[in-house]
Order: sequence, then structure tokens, then C-alpha cells
Amino acid sequence: MGEEVSRTEFSRAQRREYRRKVQLCLDVFETMLSQSSFEFDRPLTGMEIECNLVDADYQPALRNQEVLASIADPAYQTELGAYNIEFNVPPRPLPGQSALELEAEVRASLNAAEAKATEDGAHIVMIGILPTLMPEHLESGWMSQSTRYQALNDSIFTARGEDIDIDITGPERLSLQSADIAPESACTSMQLHLQVSPAEFAQNWNAAQVLAGPQLALGANSPYFFGHELWAETRIELFGQATDTRPDELKTQGVRPRVWFGERWITSIFDLFEENVRYFPALLPEISEEDPVAELAAGRTPQLSELRLHNGTIYRWNRPVYDVVNGKPHLRVENRVLPAGPTVLDMLANSAFYYGTLRALTDEDRPLWSKMSFAAAQHNFFASARHGMDARLYWPGLGEVTADELVLRELLPLAHDGLRRWGVATDVRERFLGVIEARAKTGRNGAAWQTATVRALQERGLARPAALAEMLRMYCEHMHTNAPVHTWETPTA
Repeated sequence: MGEEVSRTEFSRAQRREYRRKVQLCLDVFETMLSQSSFEFDRPLTGMEIECNLVDADYQPALRNQEVLASIADPAYQTELGAYNIEFNVPPRPLPGQSALELEAEVRASLNAAEAKATEDGAHIVMIGILPTLMPEHLESGWMSQSTRYQALNDSIFTARGEDIDIDITGPERLSLQSADIAPESACTSMQLHLQVSPAEFAQNWNAAQVLAGPQLALGANSPYFFGHELWAETRIELFGQATDTRPDELKTQGVRPRVWFGERWITSIFDLFEENVRYFPALLPEISEEDPVAELAAGRTPQLSELRLHNGTIYRWNRPVYDVVNGKPHLRVENRVLPAGPTVLDMLANSAFYYGTLRALTDEDRPLWSKMSFAAAQHNFFASARHGMDARLYWPGLGEVTADELVLRELLPLAHDGLRRWGVATDVRERFLGVIEARAKTGRNGAAWQTATVRALQERGLARPAALAEMLRMYCEHMHTNAPVHTWETPTA
């Protein structure tokens, strides 16, 4: 959820000064894009995995403080919910065998964390939305201890002025009101980072937007929320509704949501930061001591703290990132589309598909986004969130096609080609993209397995809550084998 803040309330004078500082940071950032040296000679990839904690009965375990104290590894941090933790995987280059090494390291780290969590009576689950989470779990004590989370909650409700409406319709309908942002804590994702140069940022972001729909179709893993079967990737719609600062009147006026797909192809990273400043009022107007103009004039790299903090409260599915490491600035595309899980192998297959296809699309002489409207990319995104592998997607040259046809016919060859250009070893490509190919052929992603399993268990006579808990128990067993989800068996009715 981003960097910590020092207070939960802000004065009018602080808000006015913050607006001035954000604009100043934006001006300095524009200067830096034309003059400064950004780190990108050795492009790095990074990953964050948000996880859930459950007890022995597979119900949410609201004890991340104790679990994190036991894990005692700075790679593991809090997330919004007291039943959430986040694992930050160190960045690394893509070429060679590094993805296989990464798979082994991530599994070893998560297994060690699981062993520590077990000492506190908890288990770690990688899934898009915890299917056993129910309204009573979010009545009290649900939020992690953090000034930032409380300030964010208060600012969203101050801006909105009324309770949040959650209304999602899929095979079933869920409609409720929430007096806080607790439903947002249900959304646990995997974020993929790619460090790029200023000159190549726009084409990478545009390509990531094109890929968001197919990514979701393949990777959907969040079909249940509060006991209801909703979208294949309910997390997408739930996250948008649970953080919406707009009452109905502002929606009708066309005010943009803070959880945002965007509205146009871009020509520079500056376009996105400028939109952030122009369209969105501050939620966390914390002011730093830095004078970014003086820092740049002195030959140092400004942190641009206000601009970065503001950017962290606008939840684009592909977010622009400015960061400073060891005094050197760099830019990243942060891909926030995918849910966590089901297995480490599945997640690394999803990341290989993303990085490979992204590279192939950005290297094309005539960019795909020049042949495709932005509205079509957005339609693909929401169709995939609703329907997963059953979505029908638009693609230039193909028209409207099924998700499996698009992946098998068009995107998998691109992914292989792109990973080859990254210098990824053949056996690595075949291992991870082989998972994507099999998933497309079987049509079985995490969401499909979850819903099929729950239906079979209910046909055996289990009530929905018991079926969800038993499904999650089976899910966790499979998750620990690292066998990809398309190979998981479903129980017979």
C-alpha cells in the first residue's frame, strides 16, 4: 500500500502547500526527463506477492504482526488487512537461467515463511481473494497497524462523504454498503516490475495496457467474495468500488476513478504523471523538507517525495514508477493486473508470458496500439475480469476471438520470441510458457478450478461456507506441490 505517513489529519494550509509541491515536483521531473541520466543499462525485473493468512480451519487469521515477527525477514511486510502479508522479491535481470533460480528461491523463502507462520497457528495462502472471508471478519480489528492505512481510509471517506457501495453482479449478485475500506483488503495481487529508459517507457506502458486483458483471462483466480460467486477476477471490480472517492453525482459528471485503466495511449511517462496531478486531489498530503529544484541544481537526484506519494494513491492497473536507488533515478512499469497464486510455478509462468509478449510487442515496427483503439483494450480487460478464459477479446487482424485462440495462435509465439530476445534460455522458456499453453488448451485457470470444485462439493451436499473452506483446504494442498493449476483434479459430485 506504499510509504508510511506521520499523521492521519491534514490542515487546509498543508493541502495547499502539498499541491504547490506536487506541481513543483512535476516540473522538476519534466526537466529530468530531458536532461538527467536514468538507470536502465541493465534492465531489471521485480515481483511483489501479496498473501493471505488462514487458521487451521482455513478462516482468515488476523495476526500478521505476530507472523511477521516470527518470519523476521525484511522481504516480508504488512499489507492493508491484518490477515495479509506481502513478499517483496529482489529485482534481477531476465536472461539465462535466472527465472529457474528465481522459482527455487521464491519457493524456499515462502516455505520458510510458512514454517514460521505455522508456529503462530497460521498458514500462508496465495490467492486473489480469500474465499472464506465473510463480512463478520471485517467488523473490527481487520486493519494492519499503520498510520498510512488509517489516513487513507479517513481521506477516502472525507472525500466521498458517505458509505461505499459494493454492487457486483456475476452468476450471483452481491450488494452491500461499507463504512470503511475493509473490502479493499480482500484484494491480493502479484505485481510485476520492469525497469525501462525514459525513451522506451511509453511503448512498454502501451503494450502492457494491450496485454492486460489476455493476462487476466489466463490468470483469473478470484471468483468468490463474501460467499458469492461473482466475476472470474472479482478483485478487479471490488478494488475499484472499495476505494471509490466519488459519490454517484461525481460519477455522472465523468470524474475519473482513482482505480483506473486510463483513457488513452501515451507518448511519454510524463503524460501519466501530468494526468495524476491534473485530475486527482491529494489523499495523503504529507510534505517533505526537500526542495527538488535546489537538489537538481546542486547535481543531486531529487526524491520527488510528494509526486511519488501522490502517484501511490492513484491505482492504475499499469502504474508508472519513479524511484531513486543509490542516488540514481530510474523508471519502472508496475504491472498490477494479476492476482496472487495459485502456485509459484503458475505465477512465474504468468510473468514469463508478460515479459516475453511485452518485449515482442514493443519491438514491432508498427505498434499494435496504432491498430487498436484504447477502448478496445479496456473492453478486453473488463471482459476478461468478468469471464476469464470464457471471454471473447478483440485483436487487430483477428477480430473478436476466444481467449484460448488468441493466446495459442497469436500471443504464445510472441512470448517465445520476446523471451528469446531477452536472452532467456530455451529450457526456461519451454518450462514456463508450456504451463501457459496447457492452461489455454484446458481452459483451467485458478478461477475455473475454484468454481468447479465448489460446485462439485455442493452437489455432494455441503453448504456454500463449508464447500468454500474445503475447496480452500484442497487448494492449499495443491499449492504446496507447485503443480500448475491446469493439472489439479476436481472432486466428483
